[in-house]
Amino acid sequence: MKTAAVIGGGPAGLMAAEVLANSGVQVDLYEAKPSVGRKFLVAGKGGLNLTHAEPFEQFLSRFGEQSKQLQEILRSFTPMDFRDWCNGLGIETFAGPSGRVFPLDMKAAPLLQRWTQRLREQGVRIQTRHRWQGWVIDGTLLFETPNGPLRVVADAVVLTLGGASWPKLGSDGTWVEPLIRYGLDVAPLQPANCGFEVPWSAHFRERFAGEPLKSVMLKFMNSNGQMFERQGSCVITEYGLEGSLIYAASALIREEINIKATASITLDLMPDLAIEKLIQRLSEPRGSKSLSSYLKSKLKLQPVAISLLREFENDSHANPVRLAQALKALPIPLTAARPIEEAISTAGGVRWECLNPSLMVKLRPGLFCAGEMLNWEAPTGGYLLTACFATGKAAGQGALEWIRRSGEP
Repeated sequence: MKTAAVIGGGPAGLMAAEVLANSGVQVDLYEAKPSVGRKFLVAGKGGLNLTHAEPFEQFLSRFGEQSKQLQEILRSFTPMDFRDWCNGLGIETFAGPSGRVFPLDMKAAPLLQRWTQRLREQGVRIQTRHRWQGWVIDGTLLFETPNGPLRVVADAVVLTLGGASWPKLGSDGTWVEPLIRYGLDVAPLQPANCGFEVPWSAHFRERFAGEPLKSVMLKFMNSNGQMFERQGSCVITEYGLEGSLIYAASALIREEINIKATASITLDLMPDLAIEKLIQRLSEPRGSKSLSSYLKSKLKLQPVAISLLREFENDSHANPVRLAQALKALPIPLTAARPIEEAISTAGGVRWECLNPSLMVKLRPGLFCAGEMLNWEAPTGGYLLTACFATGKAAGQGALEWIRRSGEP
């Protein structure tokens, strides 16, 4: 019987194992941690966002510069295919008002449990506490196990080792050096979907750390003229800003900081009110009211937003026009991305130029890569997970085709 080794027990690895096992290949899946899918389970704690229900071309555009490389892979496992696959496990899904798709019970554990049970029934041997160490001279795989070193030879190998975020769950980036030594070109790993540091005053930090900043418009234009503009919410932290709105812009902001060592975003604190209307309201007499009381009564502005205005625009409060302009475009300096260990996901990884369309390493026939260890990134909202599943499926199919070809006379 032909054999395959899948290294990494996240969604990409489990999907590659399923494709291979369904076609009669003996699959051993190796996971360094005591159980598979640990990051998958943690990501689903607040509600497992599987994918997104927007039109496919719009969905594809969320992957930015890597959308071209991912296009055919995602066409072979679309968001609708993902939902059908879930239904095959007995997991029904629904699309919320924002288009994000969730399981009916919102939980990750039932899906993972049913999936791993099905994989075992298909003959996949899941080997936990097996940490991959690279290759020995003859190309044999080397693992560190509770019973000592283990050497493995397989007809095909699929690497799905994740990025470098959430290292406690297994995505620690330790695979980078072995792959570079093996001849692969790896783009440096960087934080993605991450928070950023802001030079808050001590008073603001102590008073508002942990406070949400709701329904604001974030605008950012980088040095190349690329524009990001979106309304949503974010969170004030001790170190700066985080949350879904910040994560959505994180790729552009991170690259700007890489180039210029700083980036400046603007926040529209009153996105649903035109500036002319805002000026009109702010031109009404303030009387004896403090600025805070005045802004609360006239605009129903959050205390955190009022203090944020004071933090960066102290000189505009007496002039209605300048105050309105500050409320509509408050500049916020960002000085650094937070460490990669805190990020939701990772940018960088094995460069696409190293791989053929089947995700096989060109210089190492029979070796395939999938998931977050590839050089791509995407915002949260189901995009990350869908691409991990899709690339896992593509690598599994590529490995299967390689095994079949290599067995031909």
